[in-house]
Amino acid sequence: MSKITRRRLGAALAVAGVVWSAAGHAQRYPEKPITIVVAYPPGSDTDVMARLYAEKLAPRAGQPVLVVNRAGASGMLGSSHVAHAAPDGHTLLFAPSTFATAPLVLRQAGAAGYDPVADFTPVIQMTTSSLLLVAQPGSGFRKLDDIVDASRRGQRISYGTSGSGSPMHIVGEWLNRAAGTGLQHIPYKGVAPSVTDVVAGHIPVALVTIGPVRQYLKAGKLTAIAVADPDRTPFLPNVPSIAESGFPDVRLRAWNAFFAPAGTPAPVVAWLNDKLGQVLAQPDVVEALAAWSAVPAGGSPAKLGARVAADYRQLGRLIDELKIQAD
Repeated sequence: MSKITRRRLGAALAVAGVVWSAAGHAQRYPEKPITIVVAYPPGSDTDVMARLYAEKLAPRAGQPVLVVNRAGASGMLGSSHVAHAAPDGHTLLFAPSTFATAPLVLRQAGAAGYDPVADFTPVIQMTTSSLLLVAQPGSGFRKLDDIVDASRRGQRISYGTSGSGSPMHIVGEWLNRAAGTGLQHIPYKGVAPSVTDVVAGHIPVALVTIGPVRQYLKAGKLTAIAVADPDRTPFLPNVPSIAESGFPDVRLRAWNAFFAPAGTPAPVVAWLNDKLGQVLAQPDVVEALAAWSAVPAGGSPAKLGARVAADYRQLGRLIDELKIQAD
């Protein structure tokens, strides 16, 4: 046998060993409790959904599934923690779409940084959600024109978001450019704290997801101004879109998804994708998500990977154009 043949045989056996090892690992997976990291405070829609999925995944895993909150730096801290975790499928990240854009805005985060494409293995997209501009009733704002006109007249208007680099932040600055306004960004450590402050009247307006504010809209404690969807959302059919309110280019939707550290074995990722897909298809889960104005998504890891790469590329260009920076 020649050296080249022996070398090729050795390489083939090595590859086979890796495949066999990964398959064996998948057969034993999960071997211990699974931890889902949420990079935002308790009470956010991301946190609530993660706990719902954890409850439904546990019996399928035969292991406890725990949710741990690691909030800070627009999700950078929790995401970075997962990026450096063991790639064995026992530590997962459940993240909103801020995950793909925050590193582009918080470039100065140093050791807390991560690459959303290179440092993670996509598992499954769970939902899409609408972004909503809301106002505190005492502000006097009832429609988008009210806010635009007041800002153009020189009134100082602050808007809250879930953090720097979030889709809400991007929409706010996008609207500033399109409308010629000077709305001032106020970042929070998640949607829930921004909602608390706008309800209390500490800030006049905020860009949020619909779920956390539905009770306040029904109680008249917040006014729905406009959604950032291309068209109206069925969850708030009487609320116009920003696009139809005169700014057709301002349109963006949010999403939530599961990620594992880069290098997680493919059989483990496939198992997680399958089991979480089953969870997402349960009628009571669909009903619970609808209560949070979220639409089930699903799909393959590759589909989620393409979504993240597209957001990182396309929204990255927009972030540069708008000169969006951390506040």
